Amino acid sequence: MRSRSESLEFALLGVLSQGPLHGYELRKRMTAIYGPFRALSFSVLYPQLHRMLEAGVIQESLSTQVGGSRRSRIVYAITPEGRTRFESISASSEPDSWEDESFEVRFAFFGPTPQRNRLQILEGRHHKLDEKAKILRSELEKSPEGIDRYLVEWRRHSLESAEREIAWLQEMINTERKSS
Repeated sequence: MRSRSESLEFALLGVLSQGPLHGYELRKRMTAIYGPFRALSFSVLYPQLHRMLEAGVIQESLSTQVGGSRRSRIVYAITPEGRTRFESISASSEPDSWEDESFEVRFAFFGPTPQRNRLQILEGRHHKLDEKAKILRSELEKSPEGIDRYLVEWRRHSLESAEREIAWLQEMINTERKSS
């Protein structure tokens, strides 16, 4: 998933693989994946859905809800081609899958990801963060005189965050290895 669009497509396919949804419910589920601080606006969601419709990985239909509003809603569902695409992405473990945003989305759908690929993604993420932590430690050790103290604190915070995630990843890696 080299782009935000590909990451969003994977997440949408993952959510729709669990069953058809209308736009509002789809957005709510996506917010649960991305978290409340990374808003997914309808102006981003609907163009992505349109691209996916054109690619044939999802389909839409009109549905009227019983007991609620009489207004019809567009319901989106994954197609066989979409299911194949989702499974193909789930079965991959390329370096972009352990980048910040891609990793979060990939982890949200680790269930259908083959165990071998889960392990590769976790190990890749661990390695990436370990490199980041080494760089941050080095920057903190050789911080020049007069550097903004807030920048130093931000680096310290970033290092602590990376170290916490590294420890968590190590636990996840150990669990995956035990289950194989």
